[in-house]
Amino acid sequence: MRPASWPSHRLSMCSMILATLLLIPASQTKAETTHDVVVYGGTAAAVTAAIQSARMGQSVVMVSPDVHLGGLTSGGLGWTDTGNKAVIGGLAKDFYHRVYKHYQNDSAWKFQTREKYGNRAQGHRASDDDQATMWVFEPHVAENILDEMLAEHDITVLHDAWLDREKGVTKRDGRIVSIQTLDGKTYAGKMFIDATYEGDLIAAAGVATAHGREGISDYNEPHAGVQTGVLHHSHHFDVLPRRVDPYVVPGDPSSGVIPLVSPDPPGEFGSADDRVQAYCFRTCMTNHPENRVAWTRPEGYDPATYEIMARTFEAGWRDVFNKFDPLPNFKTDTNNHGPVSFDNIGANYDYPEATYERRQEIIQQHENYQRGLLYFIATDPRVPKEVQDKINQWGLSADEFADNDHWPHQMYVREARRMVGEFVMTENHLRKELATPDSVGMGSYGIDSHNTQRYITPEGYVQNEGDLGVSTRGPYKIAMGALLPKRDECENLLSPVCVSATHVAFGSIRMEPVFMILGQSAATIAALANQSERAVQDIPYADLRKRLLNDNQILEIPADISNASYPESLNLKSVEGISVDDTQADRIGGWIQSHASGNFYGSGYHHDGEATDRVRQAIYQTDLPKSGLYEVRVSYPTNSNRSKQTRIDIHHSAGTTTHRIDQTQLKPASKKQPLLALGRYAFDTTSPAKVVISNEDANGYVVIDVVNWLPVEKK
Repeated sequence: MRPASWPSHRLSMCSMILATLLLIPASQTKAETTHDVVVYGGTAAAVTAAIQSARMGQSVVMVSPDVHLGGLTSGGLGWTDTGNKAVIGGLAKDFYHRVYKHYQNDSAWKFQTREKYGNRAQGHRASDDDQATMWVFEPHVAENILDEMLAEHDITVLHDAWLDREKGVTKRDGRIVSIQTLDGKTYAGKMFIDATYEGDLIAAAGVATAHGREGISDYNEPHAGVQTGVLHHSHHFDVLPRRVDPYVVPGDPSSGVIPLVSPDPPGEFGSADDRVQAYCFRTCMTNHPENRVAWTRPEGYDPATYEIMARTFEAGWRDVFNKFDPLPNFKTDTNNHGPVSFDNIGANYDYPEATYERRQEIIQQHENYQRGLLYFIATDPRVPKEVQDKINQWGLSADEFADNDHWPHQMYVREARRMVGEFVMTENHLRKELATPDSVGMGSYGIDSHNTQRYITPEGYVQNEGDLGVSTRGPYKIAMGALLPKRDECENLLSPVCVSATHVAFGSIRMEPVFMILGQSAATIAALANQSERAVQDIPYADLRKRLLNDNQILEIPADISNASYPESLNLKSVEGISVDDTQADRIGGWIQSHASGNFYGSGYHHDGEATDRVRQAIYQTDLPKSGLYEVRVSYPTNSNRSKQTRIDIHHSAGTTTHRIDQTQLKPASKKQPLLALGRYAFDTTSPAKVVISNEDANGYVVIDVVNWLPVEKK
């Protein structure tokens, strides 16, 4: 019955708890105290919710199913997904300030000097002296800081306390009266906050939830549902020089499918499904011999499980170490990277609604998969020698997760249930296509969802699907209503983690700093509701906003903060003529979507990964409204690493004209629109107008964005 964060060595406690439950007299299960706020969960959001409650004069108890507090923040994710640091305030920023103070002490640098470590984080400095914040840290440091923050407010924390999901929620007149844990203890309260990754309390309270993916038509989200053929980031097989065969006997479907590949069809593009983005553990590794634990053969290890990994190496994959992101003291926050990696794709579909017992099986299977993958890379003769030699310089960190065999105590539950509440955040709110009311905090990280399935393409090759990397066009507001259930479902419950959002929107909201922000805001709503004896849905936003600002929450982009690192996309509707975006082009050979550079139209642009293995083409076609003369123009974000001889073929009435352009620069056709004019050509409506961009003979990255046909008026 153990949920995600219960360490493996505690598994036998399940049967003991159940047996004990049957023997507890009813008189012992009654609550001794009614608290103003009951926080259920042990995540970093639960910590900030409990602290904010205490700061607002509320009596609070933190009922945590976790033995170790902090969730992913203390569970290996030390390479913080910050997004724009300027919109992280309140208790979240206080946490990162305390990290900064810790690493200002020379004693914090046990194996490595501060100078040797450097100062690199996700697109910015790891340590900001001007703001006295640090965004990269070791797991045990995060846990210690969170424990200290709770202790400063004398908050009661119950560890290893699991909600009885079957009969553990008592409601009366639309409100939760109390919750009961599996050990028979009852916690009564006026307000309840579910700050778990799974959302078990909101579900047990009868609040509507969703999991899996909405379809495109549900909320008019361009990136919703099944995304076959959409290749964001580099977590797909098209980045390889050669294709990977999925069959036991290559080329023979009758021989069966190798492990870790689904034989099921992926589903219709844009359709809804119940698939969940992949989970993994963020392992803390080190290559420092004094602190390194060598790889060992895990129980039940079978090298045949990793046939897909061997074939990926044979197809040319070598970038195993690209997400060994550095933490202090020669450690890493090691994340999934590439077509086959730590993400156990397709093994978690039933996790959101699963029983505690089934969740534990899923967690253990993920751990076995990931430990086995590391052992396979370290020992199997099919692994390239240069990769094997390097992986054997690494191991788990001996001084992290010591009570769990140096393995993280928290699996990365990237997404489980999501509440369907008073307000549903969507892709269009994050990208500012729709306004977001009543801000209670901000997010800014790009929409980032991991793959949901590994399937077989119609051509008979392996492919991943579900990975998203979409720009939010800068920081965005998160609505108060996204933390609140619908009034007729519950009036005294809030959810700062399993917020009311679509799958696409949750891909950005799900970052740990945002959860801390929302935990504080949820607790503020709860306290104001108690003080005014109102339902959480009835708190005047003006009152909430005033208190949040007083507590240093950031509710909109500060006027003096540059947003240059999060470029706004250009408005394609402002471009005269007929335009085709890169997302509408027929992309052949494996293009990778990005939004790292500015001056792009739409949701981003695509690049070829500086590939030299095979030709990649982007075919732009459109039906022009009438025959005649058109100026053909292209747009792309420039950079010094771009190809200086990118090939563009323009197919027109008189034939085909080939251009070689320098994509390190762009000389626009006009000051208003950053498009490069390639000349005027006659087109006939009897066939589609066509432009083909390829990386043939390129000498750098080839990037594609917009192709435009501008009618030339006759004089």
